[in-house]
Parts: sequence; structure tokens; C-alpha cells
Amino acid sequence: MINLDNKKIIRLFKRLKSRIQDDEVPALGAQLTYYLILAFFPFLIFLLTILSHTSLSSADIMLRLSTIIPDQSFELVSGTINDVIENGSTSLLSFGIIGTLWTASNGVAAIIKGLNKAYDQSENRSFFKLRGFAILITIFLSLGIVLALVLLVFGEILGNYIFSIFGLSDIFKVFWGFVRLLSPVFLLIIVFILFYKYAPNKRLHFKEVLPGSIFTTSAWIIISLLFSYYINNFGNYTKTYGSLGGIIILLIWLYISSIIILIGGELNATLAFDRKTFKRR
Repeated sequence: MINLDNKKIIRLFKRLKSRIQDDEVPALGAQLTYYLILAFFPFLIFLLTILSHTSLSSADIMLRLSTIIPDQSFELVSGTINDVIENGSTSLLSFGIIGTLWTASNGVAAIIKGLNKAYDQSENRSFFKLRGFAILITIFLSLGIVLALVLLVFGEILGNYIFSIFGLSDIFKVFWGFVRLLSPVFLLIIVFILFYKYAPNKRLHFKEVLPGSIFTTSAWIIISLLFSYYINNFGNYTKTYGSLGGIIILLIWLYISSIIILIGGELNATLAFDRKTFKRR
């Protein structure tokens, strides 16, 4: 016999499925993928420009990126980034950082449109206000990635230094190891919380966007790792698409990422409409 809680969960999934269909999330995800592929390389260039002012090297971020992106697409990404860095001067990248940031924020602006559709909201904010917010989110996302990389790369050295000063036991070292590995996950959740809260043209509370943020973070990490594992071990798109295989894989990965982000917004919107309906009763 199905209890009340199970009925609520089933009803939630049915409404979520209905909203995904009504808002044409798969089609919207395809549109978003177009903007993301245009913003992907400028965002990496902007991120590497920031990293050039820290003790991290471009090799560190590319190494971490290789764990998520399939090998064939990673070769394409790393080759393109290396060409940009080798053929373009650092001063030129710094001078053109505003244009690079503007292009990279196009993907964020496209996601904002998708979230407005999830909440059935029309966009009445000015173009410059909306674009400014998209640029701000891009900057915060970049800083969050840099902070996560610092903890991953230098977390062990920092932990050993702290332990030597305070004379902490090995138990704290194990605890610090978990904190260092989980920090990117928590940082990503915080980024999505801020994004889902402020991106739609609707006043929302933190607790209203937490479910979608947790779902998006966990689903994106798990599915990205599974997709990368499948492509690296079973899927060979090079045989089908030749030299375009890496691009096709990157497009599929960005499409999956787009769908996950939009579903996270739809989940928050579904829960919000359910709460509104419950209050009316």
C-alpha cells in the first residue's frame, strides 16, 4: 500500500514531468547548448587569465577538467586553449578580458531566460541590468572554481602546515582530507543557490532554491563522470564523425549539462507552485 509520503513524491514527479514537457526543456536545452558552446572557450580563457595571477598553473585546471570531460573532447579543449595561450600574449588576453567575459556570460544569460520560463515569468529587467547580472555570475563562478582548485591542489600542503603548528592528530588529517575533496561540491551548491535565487525575475528565498541546487550539483557530477567513463571505455565517436568526434562529444556533454541545470530550476518552480496551491487550500 502506498503511504502519504510516497503519494506526494509520485505527484511531485508527475508535475515535474508535466512542467518539463510544457516548457519544452529538451528543446530549450538545445538552444542553451548553442550559447554554451560559444561561451565555453571564452570562459576557460577568462578563467586561465585569473589563474595567471595565482600560484596555480593552467596545467592544474586542465588536469581537473580531464576528470570530467571525455578524453576525445579534452584533447580538443586543451589543444585550443594551448593555441590561444601560445599564440596570444598575456597582455592581449588581459586587455580583451571584458570582451571575453561578455561572450562567456552569454551562456548565463540564456539560462536566465530558461529559469524565467520555468516560473512563468516575463523578463522586465533592462538589458544592461540583466547582462550585468550575467557577467557578475560568471565572475563568481570563476572565483568559485579557482577557490575549489586551490583547495584541491594545495589543500594537503595547507593542512600539513596547520597540523604542524597546532599539533593535531591523524584523525584531523583524515577529516581535512574529506573537507578538501568535498569543498568543490559545497562551493558548487552555493553557486547554484545564488544563481537559482537571483537569476529568475522573481523574489525567492534560499530554502526555495535549495532542492534544485542540490539536485543540479549531484546530478551534474554523477552524470558527467558516468558519461566520461562511457565515452572513454565504450563509445568511439571518432569512427562515426572522424575529426569532429571531439566536438560532437563536447556538444552532447554541454547538452546534458544544460538539461540538468534547467531541470533543477523546474524542480524549484514545481515545489514553489505546489506550496502556493497548498496555501490556497
